[in-house]
Amino acid sequence: MSTLNANVKKLAPDLTKGFPHSPHAMLAGYILAKRALDKCRAELAGTIGDYHFDCPLDNIFFGFAGLKGSALKKFVATGADDEAVGKWIQKNAKKRSRIKIIKWNNDLRYKRISEMPDGMQEFMEDYIPKNVPPEVIHHIRYFFDIFDAEEKRFTH
Repeated sequence: MSTLNANVKKLAPDLTKGFPHSPHAMLAGYILAKRALDKCRAELAGTIGDYHFDCPLDNIFFGFAGLKGSALKKFVATGADDEAVGKWIQKNAKKRSRIKIIKWNNDLRYKRISEMPDGMQEFMEDYIPKNVPPEVIHHIRYFFDIFDAEEKRFTH
């Protein structure tokens, strides 16, 4: 992208100094969506740091919603605010009943690491001891807890 929309820069979090929203944060009725948006904006603004947009975690959301990270990124690059992005997601996501989305949200909120695909479990086996502070590792019960602990949303 040759020129960055000024609103993208204004809305983008600096992930070199802070964290994206928790995977629990909701946008357009979906968990993971707000976090993906943070990383998308940060990538566009050049402030993504060690994070990655359109990563396996984002793709859990994109896969369920029937969206492509590249399509979201193209829309976000216009400088759309959270409300506009939420409307875009609702318009472009695969049409599902509210209860199906709620059940998907709840399934992920309370998904244990042992219930994740084999590849994710294997990756997390090494990732957790390297990235989660030892004083809060005992708080890890669910998959999303890994991110909340690593990003200091847990206290000891």
